[in-house]
Amino acid sequence: MNSLAPSPQSWDAGASQDGGRVHATTQQRADHRPYFFLSYAHTPGYGGGSDPDMWVERLFHDLCGHVMAMTNLPAGAAAGFMDREIRSGEGWSERLGGVLATCRVFVPLFSPRYFASEMCGKEWYAFEQRAIHHRARSNQPAEAIVPALWVPVPPTQLPGPAERLQFNHRDFGDRYVSDGLYGLIKLRLFAQEYERAVYELAKRIVSVADTVQIESGRPLDYRLVPSAFGPPGSGAGAPRPMRITVAAPSRHDLPEGRSSDYYGDNPQEWNPYHPVAARPLAYIAEELVRSLNYQAVVASFDEESGSSGGKQSPTTPEILLVDRWALQDEDRRRRLAAFDKENRPWVTMVVPWCREDRQSRAAEAELIEKLEQTMPVKMRQGRAFCRAAAKGVPTIEAFGQVLPQVVEVAAQQYLRHATVYPPAGGRHSERTRLMGPMGQTQFIPDRHDPATDAEDV
Repeated sequence: MNSLAPSPQSWDAGASQDGGRVHATTQQRADHRPYFFLSYAHTPGYGGGSDPDMWVERLFHDLCGHVMAMTNLPAGAAAGFMDREIRSGEGWSERLGGVLATCRVFVPLFSPRYFASEMCGKEWYAFEQRAIHHRARSNQPAEAIVPALWVPVPPTQLPGPAERLQFNHRDFGDRYVSDGLYGLIKLRLFAQEYERAVYELAKRIVSVADTVQIESGRPLDYRLVPSAFGPPGSGAGAPRPMRITVAAPSRHDLPEGRSSDYYGDNPQEWNPYHPVAARPLAYIAEELVRSLNYQAVVASFDEESGSSGGKQSPTTPEILLVDRWALQDEDRRRRLAAFDKENRPWVTMVVPWCREDRQSRAAEAELIEKLEQTMPVKMRQGRAFCRAAAKGVPTIEAFGQVLPQVVEVAAQQYLRHATVYPPAGGRHSERTRLMGPMGQTQFIPDRHDPATDAEDV
């Protein structure tokens, strides 16, 4: 565990609020993690003038002052964190990863530049993974993102993760909504509105931190995580579609002797990581997919496979979650084998497999052999991490790590195999266009990537 992260048992949910001042319990006083991480887009300098980010730094210090006044943090403890000085030094990525794994609240400063920043999207994604795993383990709400308007952003420019936030900015004042914190801080005329907005924002940060109490997580490699806003250059607009299909029995049609503890009334309620996880895996996967700015649709393989009439052109990229016990049903096994023979590379297979499940461990050799015989194409298809995901993902943490990778492979393969439409108007010098998700066109590059081509089966 990172040295910045104390044990979750060192703090609890007890807190009272009086006139904006939050009184921490004795246990909470031992928790010296930063109350908030201020995530902002660096503004490039213009014309050799003053540092444009000095106004963000002033906001940061004002928030820290309020947070210190509203809590029992001791002298020297960090009320908040911003990356003002560390990006040019050694180890800045590790430092960012450590703070994102331990801070209590994530505060993104909304602006058009913010949602165009891949680095800001990485920060958002890294923090959101903690909330997803918190909900997975506890089945309790864990919304610890408190957005702030630096510059007003039209709703059409908000990516999916920002658009889904339930937050009323008008609580901070009408002038704040119309001009943002940047407008208030720059004009002396609005000094009172600025002070009110910052005070209300600090109260919200402290209230959320002490109410939600999201657990510390494992630091992620900040340089390798994806952006919550989608690939660079993807822009705003409707999230891209992604299907999550579950091939699993329900508790009503289990193989003889199989425990019902891991199953619900339908396949979508399969929970292979019980009792560590308190939520069905399909809905954890849905949250993980949505955190990558996709629109996820969850379905059952039993319902979907009946309508398939042979190999078809892809309509959406897909993640297939397979329970090895599902192959004990001969009819389902036959349909999975037929699906495998169609060779759909835009469908990536993940096989969750809990190593704490004694029944599964006892039958592991038999079930692995049956899956390899039934779905040999999917077992060999894709990059190394895709093949590893098909062989078995042993923990909920490992599932959270591998899913973003297989999602990206499914999206890339979908774009390669989706229906190709020739450009209108006869002959052109440009290549034909490929219809991507939501009907957006993309050019097919003239040069194929041999490494990617070799991964197709």
